[in-house]
Amino acid sequence: MAKDRLITPSYCFILAANFLLYFGFWLLIPVLPFYLSEFFQAGTSTIGIVLSCYTVAALCIRPFSGYLLDTFARKPLYLFAYFIFMMMFGGYLIAGSLTLFIIFRIIHGVSFGMVTVGGNTVVIDIMPSSRRGEGLGYYGLTNNTAMSIGPMFGLFLHDAGVSFATIFCYALGSCVLGFISASLVKTPYKPPVKREPISLDRFILLKGLPAGLSLLLLSIPYGMTTNYVAMYARQIGINTQTGFFFTFMAIGMAISRIFSGKLVDRGKITQVIAAGLYLVIFSFFLLASCVYLIQWNEAACTILFFGVALLMGVGFGIMFPAFNTLFVNLAPNSQRGTATSTYLTSWDVGIGIGMLTGGYIAEISTFDKAYLFGACLTVVSAIYFKIKVTPHYHKNKLR
Repeated sequence: MAKDRLITPSYCFILAANFLLYFGFWLLIPVLPFYLSEFFQAGTSTIGIVLSCYTVAALCIRPFSGYLLDTFARKPLYLFAYFIFMMMFGGYLIAGSLTLFIIFRIIHGVSFGMVTVGGNTVVIDIMPSSRRGEGLGYYGLTNNTAMSIGPMFGLFLHDAGVSFATIFCYALGSCVLGFISASLVKTPYKPPVKREPISLDRFILLKGLPAGLSLLLLSIPYGMTTNYVAMYARQIGINTQTGFFFTFMAIGMAISRIFSGKLVDRGKITQVIAAGLYLVIFSFFLLASCVYLIQWNEAACTILFFGVALLMGVGFGIMFPAFNTLFVNLAPNSQRGTATSTYLTSWDVGIGIGMLTGGYIAEISTFDKAYLFGACLTVVSAIYFKIKVTPHYHKNKLR
């Protein structure tokens, strides 16, 4: 029996649109602190507040974006959010005051929260359900690829003396190409859905809450890693280019996504997540132990440090498409947007908590204690997933 066709022009266009969106996003991530410091003379605490506005705004809009995507035609909403996201790079070019920059940053965060839920929902609509795990794996791979090269390209431009205006134009150009790609995606007709009165399940997939809690516990140490791993390496004395940590993590995610999606499509969703959980638990305990290993052998600890990044990337890369599919399988087709927004909201809330708790624990103690705390949370997540989430999923899944 022939496989349902996954690779179509629309699927390729949405992969390109997602990559170019995230490339523009990641291009600016390491550059914006320099821009705020040099152009607006902002202090460290002010920079942190300005940058966090983006995450908070994205988090606030996610549940509502899922409802809107389930209620109205998805592609127009996706394109509208993409257009606003794209234009905000131009907004940064004309922001002459810090207040105006913050306003543009908030609007950028709102549009990001909307466009990411929209993209995840549209890609599910245009792929065959029999290959959903594999399709989501490749879709997520575009994020990882952008994450692995975007920050390096941005820092390369900054270190080469390229002006901030030119760097913003590069990000804007990337998203212009992405918007063109997104507009070429052909989506199936979505018949109008009669809505019940407004209730909580219009914004949050209630059946997905147990899985959401497990995912949230996982994303707390992930948030600690993306924000503080370079400071942790410096604190314990790892003298190397820690930026490669994210490159190795992205490589691990890329490798795992290639095969994990196919396993998901064979119905092994909970088994794939469990395997990823074990790898992530092991990697976080190893990361926390680097503070002791470096006293024994610095070279071996450095190799282990990057090995942890690779292992962590494989673990999370295995779980991402599986968790996404799990949420979608718990929802009727009319609530795909809500399922996706619940999945992404759980992840974002955990990352936000990780940013706060990681910094707090490091302030009163050390970063290795923060990562040890994160490792313990992954154990709690794994136990909860096995005891509560797995039987709940098998009892309530719709497909």
